[in-house]
Amino acid sequence: MGLLDRLAPRKPDSEPEPLQAPATQEPLFSTKVLRKFLSAMSAREGATVLDVAPVVGSNLNFFGEHLGCKVLIEDLYADVERHVREQKLPDLAGFLSRRFRHGDATVDAVLCWDLMDYLDRPAAQALAEQLTRMLKPEGVLLAFFGTAQPRDAHYTRYIIADDGNLKHRTYPASRGRQAIFANRDIIRLFDRLRVSDSFLLQNNLREILFRKPAYETR
Repeated sequence: MGLLDRLAPRKPDSEPEPLQAPATQEPLFSTKVLRKFLSAMSAREGATVLDVAPVVGSNLNFFGEHLGCKVLIEDLYADVERHVREQKLPDLAGFLSRRFRHGDATVDAVLCWDLMDYLDRPAAQALAEQLTRMLKPEGVLLAFFGTAQPRDAHYTRYIIADDGNLKHRTYPASRGRQAIFANRDIIRLFDRLRVSDSFLLQNNLREILFRKPAYETR
């Protein structure tokens, strides 16, 4: 399932146990689509990435060192949390429609992570329209969609370990994931984008890389 279990066999009682540092390493989860996302970005000099999650310093370093790109942070998870706490969820779709100041076709890539799973359908549609609007032609959007309902409510920070692995660091949420999106619903959300790659992982995540056509047909 992408989880690295590092369990050492027990040593005989006659052998002294070596001193070991405390186990602080977080588990790794494989990702199929991140490498393709990075490959698409590497072809775009001076690219701009929009990340809708909280700031993760190591991710910023990773993109700076490997791609030399600019990263815009817009923590929409915090916006969702605030609307839940203030009991203003009916206003969330309208808020997301007005949330961004970036112009049309101004970002080369979007890291949406699993944010859509925490939105109702109107809010998800409003966000998808805004992300599509800001994406440049031939730009890419990475999104995760859960395929099983979790038993607890939490958000996840996705921390890039390398181009094939992510660390999942959870933190408290006032709302759990909403109804699971079927494939046809995902396609409808991003109907102006085309699916470039899609992978169903063993950890109940569907990873999708969308690409905006060079020329829209409508």
